[in-house]
Amino acid sequence: MDVLELSTVLLLLASFFSIINLRVLKLPQTIGLMVLAIILSVFVLITGLIFPSFLEAVTSLTERFDFSTLLINVMLPFLLFAGAITINLKELLKDKVTILFLASFGVLFSTFAVGYGTFWLTQQSFLGLSGLGLSLIDCLLFGSLIAPTDPIAVLAMVKKMNLSPATETRIAGESLFNDGIGVVIFLTLLNIKTEGIEQVTAQSISVLFITEVLGGLALGALVGYLGLKLLRYIENEFVELEVLITLSLVLIVSVIANRFHLSGPIGVVILGLFLNKNIASSGNEESSMGAYVYKFWHLLDETLNAVLFILIGLEILTIFHSFQLNYIFLSLIVIVLVVISRGIGVIIPIKILSIKKVFEEKTALIITWGGLRGGLSIALALNLPASLGEGKSLILFLTYAVVLFTILVQGLTLKKIVK
Repeated sequence: MDVLELSTVLLLLASFFSIINLRVLKLPQTIGLMVLAIILSVFVLITGLIFPSFLEAVTSLTERFDFSTLLINVMLPFLLFAGAITINLKELLKDKVTILFLASFGVLFSTFAVGYGTFWLTQQSFLGLSGLGLSLIDCLLFGSLIAPTDPIAVLAMVKKMNLSPATETRIAGESLFNDGIGVVIFLTLLNIKTEGIEQVTAQSISVLFITEVLGGLALGALVGYLGLKLLRYIENEFVELEVLITLSLVLIVSVIANRFHLSGPIGVVILGLFLNKNIASSGNEESSMGAYVYKFWHLLDETLNAVLFILIGLEILTIFHSFQLNYIFLSLIVIVLVVISRGIGVIIPIKILSIKKVFEEKTALIITWGGLRGGLSIALALNLPASLGEGKSLILFLTYAVVLFTILVQGLTLKKIVK
């Protein structure tokens, strides 16, 4: 199946599933689409029990599909940019210390808490998983890929909630930045895994981390500043040209970041903040882009979101062949571990920041339960080296279990928790 055929199938599924969700399920759009995609996957699996050749053909097609590359290099930059240009910039700048502290501390704490906890669990004989050979660094890799909340999933849910501007911006802003930090931590640990701990020094890790983060910030700021000047030069007269320019800017940041090993997610978010629709400092100053451009990006955001959550649902086929019964029990424990680690990683910064800042009651609970994971975690898990053997299958299964729980359980109950 070539790109054109695959795109056609995905868009047809998105349209068909959207109609069913709108008329029958009446769930939040992204969750409804993923539920229907999972039902489709289960139908394929059941049909495969009767016609094994059918299941083999579909599974082979799914495994050949490069979900990781599509999400990280193509979909993620556009989705992050679409989220960054609509966030409440005034609240974000006012709360930048809070958001950056939440994003950095939360990801670091969850990485090590989940990593060490998973390593301890896999060494216990009652689970029968000690033979998989998962090392501590392998489990820390799992901790780093599951620690960042997925901005795509979070933004899709937060937009539908009646949260205060401050709380909404804190949740959305933290999600936009913590995935960039999470990817950097993941790449750092992956470097340790591939190079060997004896080949990696504290200096090399620091250089990699600083290059990724500061390089991504600098790249996004430079392209964002130049792009802002260019768009204001056009003066909102040619909306088609503005759309073309914004698409080009996002791709430029992604390509340069990928070529020079900078943080693409951070760069794209900074670019989006420069072109934010709320950037005007006064009522007399026009936004950097016309309303038509923001509507275009909203449409693109909704379309890519629909396709992404269908892909997440269909990816269940990739983990079916490596399934073991004891994986289920471990995944239940890991889900609890992930939620608790997320909670502690949020509560500690809020308690520290509460000395000088005001937080609404139950803010920590809302931010904790709003920490949805999504396609980014699955994409990173698929990027793990094949040298992990069966260990990679276990990590992929655990990742998928956490993603399903956070989106289906936390996503569906978040509105009630907010109320």
